[in-house]
Amino acid sequence: RRFLASKEQFHAYLRARGEPGRQAGGQEEEGEEKEEEEVSSGESGPPAKRVKSEELGEAGDRREDAGAEEKGPVERKRARGQNKSRPCMKPTRYEQSRLCPSVTQGCAEKCYFGPRCRFLHDIGEYMAAKPADLGRSCVLFETFGKCIYGVTCRFAQAHLGDGYQNIVNVDLAKQWEGKSLVRNNLSKDLQHQLRKRKFSFRKADEYLRGLAKPHGDGGKGGKAMGRSAEEQEASNCAAPQEGLGDSPECPVLPVQGEDPKADALQTPGPTGGEEASSIKTVGPLTDEDMIKLRPCEKKKLEIQGKLYLAPLTTCGNLPFRRICKRFGADVTCGEMAVCTNLLQGQSSEWALLKRHHTEDIFGVQLEGAFPDTMTKCAELLNQTIEVDFVDINVGCPIDLVYKKGGGCALMTRSNKFEQIVRGMNSVLDVPLTVKIRTGVQEKINVAHKIIPKIREWGASMVTLHGRSREQRYTRGADWDYIAECAKIASPMPLFGNGDILSYEDADRAMQMGVSGVMIARQVPVGALIKPWLFTEIKEQRHWDISSSERFDILKDFTNYGLEHWGSDTQGVEKTRKFLLEWLSFLCRYIPVGLLEHLPQKINERPPYYMGRDYLETLMASQNVDDWIEISELLLGPVPTSFTFLPKHKANSYR
Repeated sequence: RRFLASKEQFHAYLRARGEPGRQAGGQEEEGEEKEEEEVSSGESGPPAKRVKSEELGEAGDRREDAGAEEKGPVERKRARGQNKSRPCMKPTRYEQSRLCPSVTQGCAEKCYFGPRCRFLHDIGEYMAAKPADLGRSCVLFETFGKCIYGVTCRFAQAHLGDGYQNIVNVDLAKQWEGKSLVRNNLSKDLQHQLRKRKFSFRKADEYLRGLAKPHGDGGKGGKAMGRSAEEQEASNCAAPQEGLGDSPECPVLPVQGEDPKADALQTPGPTGGEEASSIKTVGPLTDEDMIKLRPCEKKKLEIQGKLYLAPLTTCGNLPFRRICKRFGADVTCGEMAVCTNLLQGQSSEWALLKRHHTEDIFGVQLEGAFPDTMTKCAELLNQTIEVDFVDINVGCPIDLVYKKGGGCALMTRSNKFEQIVRGMNSVLDVPLTVKIRTGVQEKINVAHKIIPKIREWGASMVTLHGRSREQRYTRGADWDYIAECAKIASPMPLFGNGDILSYEDADRAMQMGVSGVMIARQVPVGALIKPWLFTEIKEQRHWDISSSERFDILKDFTNYGLEHWGSDTQGVEKTRKFLLEWLSFLCRYIPVGLLEHLPQKINERPPYYMGRDYLETLMASQNVDDWIEISELLLGPVPTSFTFLPKHKANSYR
């Protein structure tokens, strides 16, 4: 109780920057004795984010709705989803004059834009307007021996010589030469093919043609499709489908009455020069050249009992996954990617698929509502990137996705859901997993009905979040229901998800009979609040981590961010943006040494409290200005007129 404080005491302490005379303004505090008494009884705390309409006064209503005009009775303010009208700072806001990339890369005579180039080519003019450097050491130069951003680097004084020449540490640079640190990049050639629609989707087109054909009773698609797809899988297990000489664009089907197996066995060697296959082969002939992989021969996903870091929108970026990997995460997954954006070749969407070389078990998560786009996207990724599994997002609750038929909406569209799972499974060489919720409505669970079907359709694993779409992230996850579903799913592995914030929570979950636990998902997230949770689970202990250790984690994140997004002004500000998004979750962590009882519950909103030092108190603040102050300790001062608003509103405390 000695750490408890009122709201006024808390912010006065931060304004005083932790000095002994932090209780300045004692006259104001004298009038706050009643509030302090309430604090001592444990009743005072930050205002709830969702307030019932009966409790809202006229002034409170004005404050919550931010000037919105409402007619009739006051409705409950739903604090959830995305801040769609949040301010967005574009690069031109904090960097007026940018240097041409050709100058940075040392080939100014070969400018990509020619005479129409709007960027600066005069290094002296650029350096005169460039903001001051943020530090004396560049993480890129110290790690790789060379900083590719040259004079544009915000830490350029570490590697600039006479005449603004970029210094290179040759010995260190040779160690990294030819090594690929980040995989799954979008090449310009592939982007051009996707934009011009020249990429070949042979397997997906074949599957989709099967959906369009009438079956038996004359119906199109629907449940009839499910039977035909199942029969097709059965035929795959019985006999090969294509010979060596088949054209990839137009597969030749065996004529009725012929034995396809015997025909395939005769194909290894051509009988004559004219009849020889036009396809040039390298090395010995293998079964894979002739026979399609049977479902039972696909690569298995062996992750039972492992710690799985869930895909986290916005915050589950590559630098954050590196932090979690360092603390013991076994399985990582990229952020949710929209399949239509991937098919269009959008660079921002493909960036979500990037994989660091330290991520040994890595998957990607796709969101979509229709079998054609999802199947084509699965085939595209199967041919172009390196992943260990592909996950379908059937748990996203946000309206933007749900109203288009994706996310949780697929749980109510069983025919489309079936077509998507069967189609993606038919074109993938890696396991397919599915992430679902208990249902759409709060008190109507349907997952137990869907899970056996998902197993029948060919999925390798299911992850179940113990809340419905209506609950989103409020109240506790229903682990009793997850345990029931785990029995129904057997022998297919089922991972449980929801409210894992300590090793006791993880142990309790594993005793429910699940194959493993997924750590974190969106708003009440264990990994975002405390990424060292993986270490606590593996070592079976509570880690009373100090504020300096937590600050070192933030420092590592910024270094990883500068490696990933760049050390120029744009890269620094992008790193700052994702750091601030993460800090909006990190502030919910309560140090173990301050708790009356262990463990901390994920949906409990703490009262205002003073930390054991100034930095610990600063990290506990839920004020945006204090998050910005932490970012300035790591990345220097923010640009003029800088504003920040978190992307996600959280209602997890109610």
